[in-house]
Formats: sequence, structure tokens, C-alpha cells
Amino acid sequence: MSDQYLTLGILLIAVLLFLSDKLRPDLISILTVVLLAATGVLTAAESFSGFGSSAVMIIISVFILAEGLRRTGVSEAFAERLLRWGGRREGALVTLFMGAGALLSLFINNIAAAAVLIPSAGAASSRSEVPISKLLIPLVFATIMGGMATLLTSMNILVSNIFEKHGLEGFGLLDFLPVGIPVLVAGIAYMVVWGRFRLPAKDKSSPDICFGGRGKLFNLYGMDELFFRARIPEGSYLDGRKLSDSLLREDFRLSLLGVMRHGERLPQLEPDTVLRKGDVLTLKGKASEFAEMDREPRLEILTDVCLTPSDVETFEMALVEVMLSPRSSLIGSTLREVSFRQRYGMNVIAIWREDQPVRRDVRNTKLVCGDALLGLVSIEKLPVLKQDPDLIVLTPTAGLEPMSRRRGPAAVAIVLATLVTVVLSGIPMSQVLFAGAMLMVLSGMLSMEQAYRAIDWRVIFLVAGMLPLALAISLSGLADSASSILFSCLGGMPPIASVTLLFLVSALLTQAVSGAAVAAIMAPIAVAAASGSVAPAPALGMAVALGSSMAFLTPLGHPVNMMVMGAGSYRFSDYRRVGAPLFVLLTIVILVAFSLRWHLL
Repeated sequence: MSDQYLTLGILLIAVLLFLSDKLRPDLISILTVVLLAATGVLTAAESFSGFGSSAVMIIISVFILAEGLRRTGVSEAFAERLLRWGGRREGALVTLFMGAGALLSLFINNIAAAAVLIPSAGAASSRSEVPISKLLIPLVFATIMGGMATLLTSMNILVSNIFEKHGLEGFGLLDFLPVGIPVLVAGIAYMVVWGRFRLPAKDKSSPDICFGGRGKLFNLYGMDELFFRARIPEGSYLDGRKLSDSLLREDFRLSLLGVMRHGERLPQLEPDTVLRKGDVLTLKGKASEFAEMDREPRLEILTDVCLTPSDVETFEMALVEVMLSPRSSLIGSTLREVSFRQRYGMNVIAIWREDQPVRRDVRNTKLVCGDALLGLVSIEKLPVLKQDPDLIVLTPTAGLEPMSRRRGPAAVAIVLATLVTVVLSGIPMSQVLFAGAMLMVLSGMLSMEQAYRAIDWRVIFLVAGMLPLALAISLSGLADSASSILFSCLGGMPPIASVTLLFLVSALLTQAVSGAAVAAIMAPIAVAAASGSVAPAPALGMAVALGSSMAFLTPLGHPVNMMVMGAGSYRFSDYRRVGAPLFVLLTIVILVAFSLRWHLL
């Protein structure tokens, strides 16, 4: 069997696996590498060449630089500034958060940019009473569009690397700006003028993921069903007993969270704390079950008291909401299986999923992408929770250490110096960015261990596996054959027709398949088309790169879309409803920009 047919078979297997969503994309990528080597389509060295590519080194460097900005408080300081500028008008907030998301994604990973701004969007929603569902899709769409304006996006890096390997000129850091800026302007204008009105207003049914409004958050999760207050009446056997002798946990499975005495909360609860008549206890448990079990006048349940988060928090424990990151290793596992409480010091009370809270048997509920978790976390463990890449903390924490905050300007200087050197020096981008990343470590902005944790190795393995597949598509002649088939019907037509076809095929595939995989599949076809002189090579390459980022029709096209699906209580159709007009508008803007830049008509 010829290499071309073998490559086609491996490509079809990979695409079907991507579409089935049965296996993780990075695992599919690794299996592709193994198949290419096992079938002899590529040599062993060629099969694993992706791991040593400049594209992989650029992506690793970007992860480390972005983590340096986050750990020194630069990203959060930017988000905090937005809250002061935000105002209360919906249109102004949409413009502000889209602009901020686009700006951040020019320099850092789209997911990281969204993770920084989602809590601020929640706070602005609570303060202004603008539904959170009106802000989150515009925010994540803006991070995607911002990534289209810079080379520092996985799809753009991948296409540039494939072009360079085939002897064509790759893209520079600023090459995408002439097309990316019109895309950003058109996208933000569409969302402010029309798109936001096509979004659902689901503020009342969605969790309040924000700095403020924690009382509403408490009510949305139905915490009044899990906590209650009770008074120690006269004659109760608890009067005068030590807490250690109360038997509240042993006999009634109740956890005591706080004691109010004479209208003031006791500062500390110890085993030898003595309970008194008239004390009001805040208890975790079901009041109805306790009422059925209580026979003596131990406690008088207070039914006319409205609980607030401060009632269930202690001096050591804070009420915090977190969300699973799109590529979290916790997805598919239960809290018990991952020892969540021991690992993070967080006792999860409820899970928000598909517009409603899950409060029953949460420890044995399998987690899915988009889940938000509400629980009490140890104050000492907050830094661990905040720094873990598997989770995004949605409620405020005490902030970063003062030392880290003071290093913020230095971290910004390192990033700016790195980018300026990339533009002006002529030194290969992978070398400059990696040097900047190492300078971030050597200057103490983050440790090597933190740098390793900052890298999303799933993205690295996905890209490193797709590069050999792209090589096989070229070397086997499959790219030439596909190019001939695709463009045979366009003979005699202007170059814009070929660019449009390549762009649309890439953009439509991206709605269901990882953008990086689409870029790896389509870039060799663009190379073959460029050799046939159907259109300028940069236009064909950029058509594939930008088409692979057009993930606006479904939540499947980009992890950042899945990231807010649960938090905004969005349905699958919401993405299509607001994304379809945006898809058409940006397609027109991109093709017009291509035509003007490369005279394709």
C-alpha cells in the first residue's frame, strides 16, 4: 500500500476520533505519531520531530511568560482596573471586557486571558445588574479574535512552522495585525450593536460568579437547604456542656460552624468551648432530618432567619466558588477519587451544572467540563487553590503576596523587552521567547517548578503530534492530490476564490475539531497550493491559520467556549445564535482584507 493511502487512512482515523470525542485530543495526537512510525510512512526521527520544533518551544515560552505576569499580579491588577472603569451600562461593559480580552490574548494564552477576566466580569455583572450571560460569550469570543491578530496563538505558530519546514517564509510577530485589527473592530462593533441582544438574559438562573453578590450566590446554590440556625432553649441538656460533649456530630451528623452569643459571634470554637442557654448555633445539615431525630428540647430551630455566607464561614474557612478549567485533569473523576478535600483543603458543598445546583452525593458525582464548585476552603490552602491549573477561582481571595506585587513592573519589562527583540533583532523567534522565559525564572518571578506547572503539556503533545502528521501529508503526496482536487474546479478564477475555499474548509472543520488539528491538516494543502501558484503563499497560509480560529458556531471549536458554558448557563444553540452572524461578518472582513493586502481580485 502506498504511503499516500496509508497517510489518508491515518488522517481519517484521527479525524473520526476527534469528532467522536471518545479520546482526549492529545492522546489522539500521540497515537497518530505511533501509527506514522509503525506503518513506515515516516522514520522514527521524523515521527518525533515535532517535540523539537520551534513551534513547540514558542508555545512553551509563551506559557512561562504568561505565568510570570500572573504570579506577579500584573494580570489581576489589569482586571481590577477594569472594575473601576466598568460603569453600569451593558454596552459599555461589553465593549470594555471584549477590548480587555482581546488585548490580553495578544500576549498570553486565550484560556489564561479569559480566566483572568471572568471573575471581574462576574463582579461587574453583580454591581451593574447586567446579566452575566451578556458578558461571558463576548469576552471569550474577544480572546479568540485577539489571538487572530498575533502570531502567539497555537494555530498561527503551527502554520508558520509548517511553511518554514517546506522552504516558504513563515510569519512574523506583527504579520497578522493588518487583518487582525479589522477583525477585532468589526467583532466588537457587531457584539455591541447587535450581538449582545441575541444573547440570553440568564442572570437569575445562573450562579453568581463574582467578587460581590455572594448572598445571591449563596441563595442560587440553595444553601438554605444545607444549613440552618438553632437556639439552645431553657432546659436543653446542651446548656453548660462543652462542645466536645455535645454529640451533635455523633448523634445527628451536624457540623457546628459558628456560635452567636448576645448578638456577637464567638471568635474561636475549641473542643472545651462551653455552650450556654440562648446561644444561636449555625449548623451544617438538614433541619428536617434533625427535627425528626431530636426528642429532647436540645435545640429550637429558627425558621425565620435568612442565612448569609458570613454565617457559615469561620475564621479558618472561607466560602469560595471555583470552576474547572477547560483541560482540567479532574474532568471525568469524582471528588472522592482525586482526594479533593485533602488536596485542596476545600469541602465542596454543591456543584452547579446545567442551570441548577447538585447538592446530593457530591463526593461521588463525576465532574464534567463547565462545572462550578461551591465549598468551604481553608484560608491556608487558598494559594494552592489559586495556583492550580485545574481550577479557576471565581470568588476573591486575599490577593498575591506583597513581594510578588512589587515585581510586577519587572515582569512587564521582561515581556516587553522580549517582544521588542523579536520584532527588531532578526534572531529566530523561538530563541528570543525562550530566553525571555528563562529570564523570567532567573529573575525570581517564578520557580522552575512553577514554570513546569504553568505549561499545558496537553497542548504541547497535541501540537508535537500534529506536526509529523502535517509532514506525512506533504511527503506522501497527499497534499498535492488534495490541492489538485480542491482547486481543479477553480481554474481561471481569481486567486481570492482559492483563498476563500481554503479559509471556509478550515473554518467549518474547526467547529467540531481542535483548531490545532485543523491547522496541521490544512497547512500542507496550502503549501501545495502555493507551489501551484494559485494564490500568494502568505495569503493561503493565513487563510488556514485564521480559519482554524473561527470557533464561533459551537462550544466545541475552542476550549475557551466550553469554559463559560456552565457559568453563563448557555445552551448549545446560544453559540450558534450569536456566533453565526459574527462568523459571516468576520469571513467578509478577512477576505476583503486579504484582497486589499495581496491584490487577489
